[in-house]
Amino acid sequence: MSRREQVIELLEQLGIPFDLHEHPPVPTVEEALPYWDKIDATHCKNLFFRNHKGNRHYLVILRHDRQLAIRDLEQRLRQGKISFASPQRMERYLGLGGGSVSVFGLINDRENHVHLFLDDALKSAQRISFHPNENSATVVISFNSFLKFLEWSGNSYEFISLYNPENEMN
Repeated sequence: MSRREQVIELLEQLGIPFDLHEHPPVPTVEEALPYWDKIDATHCKNLFFRNHKGNRHYLVILRHDRQLAIRDLEQRLRQGKISFASPQRMERYLGLGGGSVSVFGLINDRENHVHLFLDDALKSAQRISFHPNENSATVVISFNSFLKFLEWSGNSYEFISLYNPENEMN
């Protein structure tokens, strides 16, 4: 079963309605923008980090048009520097390859190792979109369904202010 099929099957099992939009593979937000143009949803940027010791991993999710204030997040964590996790760590904890980071990777985190930081700005979203663990499609679900998925995953998460308004993209 493909990664996408696993996501679709789980959403169906959880009774989560979704829209699936196919497009060419897009490993970056910038490359995805033309395909997201006609999709009515809040599109997300998903970033996977590790702490300096390499024993904690974080999935950071924010609106695609925001810039993460990494120093603010580091200060909040009080664990020193954080950095992007390697492709090997991404595969180990989320079962994903580069360019396909998504909240749906939590399907593969059976030990609930990954902690999520979600930008407060996402709370105002009606519908939210993510790759279905493959960057050749976009899945749109309601915000309430997103919360239902997070509860199913069992991973810890918290909503915090993640971006610096002065660095907002136009």
